[in-house]
Amino acid sequence: MTRLKIVADENIPFVEQFFSSLGKVITYPGRTLSADQVVDADVLLVRSVTPVNEALLKGSRVQFVGTCTIGIDHLDVDYLDSQGIAYHSAPGCNANSVVEYIFSVLANVRPDWLQASFGIVGCGNVGGHLHRRLKALGLPVVCYDPFLTAAENADLRGLDEVLNADVVCMHTPFTREGPHPTWHFLDENRLSQLKSDCLLINAGRGPAVDNQALKRVMGQRDDLTVVLDVWEPEPNLDTELMREVALASPHVAGYSYDGKVEGTAMIYRALCRHLGREVTESASQLLRHDTSGSQNISLDISASGDVQAFINQAILSAYDVAGDDQRMRTELMSDACLQSPEAFAHGFDRLRKRYPKRREFPCFRVDLSSVAFPADKKKSLNKLLATLGFDLTI
Repeated sequence: MTRLKIVADENIPFVEQFFSSLGKVITYPGRTLSADQVVDADVLLVRSVTPVNEALLKGSRVQFVGTCTIGIDHLDVDYLDSQGIAYHSAPGCNANSVVEYIFSVLANVRPDWLQASFGIVGCGNVGGHLHRRLKALGLPVVCYDPFLTAAENADLRGLDEVLNADVVCMHTPFTREGPHPTWHFLDENRLSQLKSDCLLINAGRGPAVDNQALKRVMGQRDDLTVVLDVWEPEPNLDTELMREVALASPHVAGYSYDGKVEGTAMIYRALCRHLGREVTESASQLLRHDTSGSQNISLDISASGDVQAFINQAILSAYDVAGDDQRMRTELMSDACLQSPEAFAHGFDRLRKRYPKRREFPCFRVDLSSVAFPADKKKSLNKLLATLGFDLTI
């Protein structure tokens, strides 16, 4: 059997372990992947930083493109279809990672979030996962998604009602065409609708929020809190806007180690189906003995507060998005980055490439044995932490 040549983004985790049985794997930086590097490849594996189009693939022998990310807006699907090139993405692979990012944001900037109302714009893989988690926590949540029906989501509402929530979370794909394009979906008018003291989080696609309009609205209103993980444009985002937002991160909400490994696994399974080959590797197999980044969490019983305070403490012990914010501001606000767009872009990509290994909540065991709450309060704490995904010692 002829061995395939597989060209891959160097930031795809376990790419050798998953794909080496199917062919020779060669890795390159995804942002700078060139036509010369893929011309004799049979398979191309990318992440969202690589535009896959005619300019990259013309004259190549690529017959399968896999993106180890949930979205495909970086793929020219019309061109791929016209050339008979199969393509697959990994929808939902990092949904839990993004949801945990949201909870870390809440614990940082909205510490009373158990008393907040939530609005979700875009209720697909990620938004739907967030919706189900918030419902399981017993929180009020409404959703806007024109592609869903009330039978599929009983919490669908008009956009005005969703934008009137205390916390508004953006989880749309990026589209310019079709009946419901998302480019600049939150324009100046809609941004101005946000209620006083609203927290707006965009962990979906940067251009779904008009970044220049957002900067103007924030300049006119000091009652909005904004957290951005995605930007318009990337990587050379608006540094003035970055200074204004409460938390900034370099498109890493979905960058948990567990989520990235599952993304690789999904594309591996898709390629095996395409080739008619047996699946021999799985994410669970590769992660089974990898306990790096996991830890036991003992809640500080000396800290004043109630159930909410303990919940926030557990979340931030597992993952504190403030660390992402600090690294991003330190890197991108350096003199070198501010003086050169090329250096800025390299700095943005460096933050993503060197992102610390971040494990998801189920990898953390929370010790509640010394928390001396009344029985009903401790039961509530147990349920909330378990719903968030933590392992518990009671």
